[in-house]
Amino acid sequence: MAFCTACGAPLNETAAFCASCGAAVKRDNAAAGPAAGGPAEPGPAGAAPGGQPATATPAISQNLAGMLCYIFFAAVIFLLVEPYNRNRFIRFHAFQSILFTVAWIVLHGVVVIPYLGWALWPILELAFLIAWIVLLIKAYQGQMFKLPVIGEFAEQHA
Repeated sequence: MAFCTACGAPLNETAAFCASCGAAVKRDNAAAGPAAGGPAEPGPAGAAPGGQPATATPAISQNLAGMLCYIFFAAVIFLLVEPYNRNRFIRFHAFQSILFTVAWIVLHGVVVIPYLGWALWPILELAFLIAWIVLLIKAYQGQMFKLPVIGEFAEQHA
């Protein structure tokens, strides 16, 4: 699945423009090279060939950054650091990670209730561990896997 380089929204395979922000979709194919439009003209200093302004290139891939968001402090860092904080995919996973961690802390506080909490503790811990592993894998695969309540909230704020 492809994502918009401007806003991070998922793209249709045949789309020429992003449905979210309207940015032109850049496709990597042989026809788009120098044979199609001639050699690229050098632009001013600090610009990419063809006169386009140079953009910051992320040091790690979008999928890896999405997966790393599920380490709580990394999620906060990705929300603060350019160019990751402009990528919708990474922001979604960062918000979902923070909300997932808050939910885990809140439910962990519930298990201190005598008897009922002690019986539920191993089940809750196992459920959160499995959910966390699924979220890591889905983010690395490039999917915006949404948890039932948390995912909708994270998507709205991404």
